[in-house]
Amino acid sequence: MSTERVFNFSAGPSVLPLSVLEKAGSEITNYRGSGMSVMEMSHRSKVYIEIFEETKADLKRVMSIPDTHEVLFVPGGATMQFSAVPMNLIGKTGKADYAVTGNFSGLAMKEAKKYGEINIACSSEDKNHTYIPAQGDLKLSADASYFHYCSNNTIYGTEWKYVPQTGDVPLVCDMSSNIMSVPVDVSKYGVIYAGVQKNMAPAGVAVVIIDKALVGNEHPLTPKLLSYKVMLDSDSMHNTPPCYTIYMLGLVLKWLDEQGGIEGMEKIKAGKAKLLYDMLDDSKMFDGCADKAARSDMNVTFRTTSEELDAQFIKEATKAGFVNLKGHRNVGGMRASIYNAMPTEGVQKLADFMRGFEARNK
Repeated sequence: MSTERVFNFSAGPSVLPLSVLEKAGSEITNYRGSGMSVMEMSHRSKVYIEIFEETKADLKRVMSIPDTHEVLFVPGGATMQFSAVPMNLIGKTGKADYAVTGNFSGLAMKEAKKYGEINIACSSEDKNHTYIPAQGDLKLSADASYFHYCSNNTIYGTEWKYVPQTGDVPLVCDMSSNIMSVPVDVSKYGVIYAGVQKNMAPAGVAVVIIDKALVGNEHPLTPKLLSYKVMLDSDSMHNTPPCYTIYMLGLVLKWLDEQGGIEGMEKIKAGKAKLLYDMLDDSKMFDGCADKAARSDMNVTFRTTSEELDAQFIKEATKAGFVNLKGHRNVGGMRASIYNAMPTEGVQKLADFMRGFEARNK
C-alpha cells in the first residue's frame, strides 16, 4: 500500500490540513501531558472544558461573531438542521421562504414542509441548478418567519455572490461548503449553520451560529437535542458533545490564523479557483457546468465531450494521485472540491494533468 498522500478532491468528508493531522497525531495518545487521548476525556473535565471554550472563542474571533449571536456545537450535521430550523423558527407565523438552488436546499425545503407553509422564493431547477437567481427574481413573503438558502451548492458547483435582501425577515443560511472561505457579516443573519466535514473538521458536528433573540419559540414537540434554547442554556452540553471533532475544529482554526485568517484564505481560494476555471475556459475538451456568474470557488464541476471520456479521465487521474473527482450521481461528470485545506500545489497539478490529458486525447 502506498505511503504517499494523494490530492483528495472529495466533496466531504474532505481534505484536512496536513499540519493539523500531524498535530492531532502527536497528541493522539497523550494530550499535553494529561496521559489521555482527547477521545477518552470526560466532556466535563477541566482539561476538555478548556479545549471546548478555546475552540468556541477562536471561532467567534475568526468569524467576528457579534455578542448578539451565540455558537452551538450540535450533533447530526447540517442535515439535522433541516428539521431543527423550522422546529425552532417557523412557529412565529407558520410560514417560511426557501430558495431552492441545489440538492441540499431542496431537501431542507421538503423537510420544512412538515412543520409549516413553505413558499419557494426561487428555484434554479429549470436549468438543472446551473445558476443562482438574482435578487429581483426572489418572490418574498412579508409574513415569513425566515428566509432559508444554501450559500454554496456542492453538487452543482454554484455559489451565491450576494446576500439576499429580505427586509425584516431573518436570514437562515446553510454555509456547510463555503464557511470560513470568505468574510461574512454575521449580524445580517438570524441563523448560520454548517456541517463541519467540508471546511472545518472531520464529520460529526454542525456549527450553529444563532441570533439569541430568535431562541425560545420552538414547537412544543421539538426534541430536546434539536431545541436551540436547550442547547444554548446548556452551552451545547445537554448530552456528551462530539468531543474529538470539536478539538479538531480548534486545531483547524489555529491553522486558519496561520493563513492570514478568513481574509487571507479568501485570497488563496480565489487563486486556486482561477487556476481551474482558466484551464476550463481555455480548453476545447473540458467544459465547466455552472454559469460563469455563479461559479463556486469551492466545488468546480466540469465534464468532457462524452461519458466514456469522463470515465477515462477519472480512472487516469486516480492512478496519478488525484482522487475523488467523480461527479455526484445526480449530475455525472467531474467535480473538484478545493476547500480551504486543499493546497494550491494540488490544484495547480490537477490543472496541469488536465492539460496533459487533453493533449493525449485530441
